[in-house]
Amino acid sequence: MITFSNKPKLGYGIYTVADVAKVLAMPIEKVRYWLKEYWDLRLSPDSGERSSWGERLDKTVNFYTLVEFYVFYQLRQHKVSVNQILKSHRLLREKFSTPYPFASHRIMTDGKAIFFSPDGESIVNATPALQYNLKEVIEDFLEKMEFGDEDQIALRLYPSGKNRTIVVDPHHQFGQPVIKGTNIQAGTLFALYMGGEKPDFIASIYDLKKEEVEDAIRFYQKAA
Repeated sequence: MITFSNKPKLGYGIYTVADVAKVLAMPIEKVRYWLKEYWDLRLSPDSGERSSWGERLDKTVNFYTLVEFYVFYQLRQHKVSVNQILKSHRLLREKFSTPYPFASHRIMTDGKAIFFSPDGESIVNATPALQYNLKEVIEDFLEKMEFGDEDQIALRLYPSGKNRTIVVDPHHQFGQPVIKGTNIQAGTLFALYMGGEKPDFIASIYDLKKEEVEDAIRFYQKAA
């Protein structure tokens, strides 16, 4: 069970609005608006606590809010209405007593309804009836996420896909993008590249593969 925390907490990650925009390849103004309109107001816990901490342009969030942002964004990309997303979020938040229901379960859609998987296998319609459903659903956005085997809580996000080596893990470097299996920040590699160093040289000094350095470069070039 994920407990609510709108303050920096070890293992929960720390992300500024700019970080969220970069990791999810979203316009920064959209991130700022969604954070204020939805997570700090309409999706906040019943206690009234906001999902972010900080003020104005200096707001930051944790890994679970980042994942919820990602799921929300993907649902919108699949043409699910904002009203439907808010209803499903509220229903799952109350049923499972968690402020982060979209980070606590595998969320899927067929473009109209929203489904969740309580155990990683069965599929349930996120409506008050909670009917089990066997229809084909769109799962492609789940390919970038890794969940726990038992509790189905989001563990890691692969912003470029699992076939790349960039991973966002709240237990490494406060959740900043790193090279998988290391604590080396992808941003450090990109900064060296922008400073004029060649990928081969960067790979040699960090004992990485050239492809890992190139993944970092592509990630930050796409986010720019």
